[in-house]
Amino acid sequence: MKVLIVTQNFYPENFKGNDIAFELARRGHKVDVLTGIPNYPTGKYFEGYGIFKKRNEKMNGVRIMRSFQIPRGKSKPSLVWNYLSFFFFASIRAVILGISNRYDCVFVQQTSPVIQAYPAIIVKKLQKIPLYMWILDIWPDSMVSGSGIRNKSVIGMINGCVKNIYNNCDRILISSKRFAELILSKGNYSDKLVYFPNWCEDLLNMTKEEIPKLPEGFIIMMAGNLGGAQKLDMVMNAALETKDLKEVKWVFVGDGSKKKWVEEFAKEHKLEETVFMMGHYPFEAMPTFFSYANAMLLTLKADWPHLKAVVPARLTSYMAAGRPVLAMVDGGSADLINESQCGYSVPADDYKALAKMIREKVLPDKNQFEKMGENGYKFFERNFTVDICINNLEQIIKT
Repeated sequence: MKVLIVTQNFYPENFKGNDIAFELARRGHKVDVLTGIPNYPTGKYFEGYGIFKKRNEKMNGVRIMRSFQIPRGKSKPSLVWNYLSFFFFASIRAVILGISNRYDCVFVQQTSPVIQAYPAIIVKKLQKIPLYMWILDIWPDSMVSGSGIRNKSVIGMINGCVKNIYNNCDRILISSKRFAELILSKGNYSDKLVYFPNWCEDLLNMTKEEIPKLPEGFIIMMAGNLGGAQKLDMVMNAALETKDLKEVKWVFVGDGSKKKWVEEFAKEHKLEETVFMMGHYPFEAMPTFFSYANAMLLTLKADWPHLKAVVPARLTSYMAAGRPVLAMVDGGSADLINESQCGYSVPADDYKALAKMIREKVLPDKNQFEKMGENGYKFFERNFTVDICINNLEQIIKT
């Protein structure tokens, strides 16, 4: 097959579309990628890339075509211009591709913004080929919750764009089963929906890197972004609730907008012997950090229906490391934890229930809790490896 992948973000930016493109090429498919000039998450062009640098390149058998886009910067206006510039210039490139090349199908990795699907629709229309879109972000819901936009006219316009895009898709791939109800609320797309989850590397069997010494005790670890979505205020309330449990240590690996706040909270409430901030480390160090954890912590705000539906990538990485999970979440994440039996979950924001779970279920039976990590890894092997997911994608495209 000859496949065109349309995605605003691609290698060296770290997105799952990289795995799809390179793995399909490794399996013998001809793969082209229409993308932008890399600038995520720094907000400026990556070193070695620019308006006149590396606009066309070949990597691991994949032909990469980079349309001009204004860097996303650090402000909301610059982010809007980033979205619109890719939409405009990639659409022009799509017309050229639609006339000069021949593809069997076109695939969209739909993160934000949803309008990045329009260049793919152009190729679909010109060549009358199937369009597959993988939904990783529900619009306009994520736009409204993230930007604070409340103008009904703007929201209505974007919602109309979303429906138009869904109408043009032959298959709508969803990364969380809970996305189905949100998409179906916009129209009758039930015949188009296909479950296509995220995947992860096998962290349990990766080479272990050297890391700093961790505290002694029962380690509850959160790894990844430490931002507002992680509801760290509720996590710190749980740390206060369990302050008398001297063996419990709360360890945070990563960086984010709330990191400094956690440090100040721990100092103010005299949690220096309970809460430990390890800072940011590369992905290669994560298997070692995970191996020392007795529990991996997952929390997510649930202020909007689309946030409840999301299954964060860090959950599958916890499972891929074979570690049991403690979670304060609703919706899709709670469903997956219960289905795989990889740990315990309590409702989002219910820090008292989390503290009670630690005190009454986890610590009294550590062996049983550890076995939940084994359950999670077995579930990962059956559902979330790269091979299994790309096999699934090939079948979706072929049928």
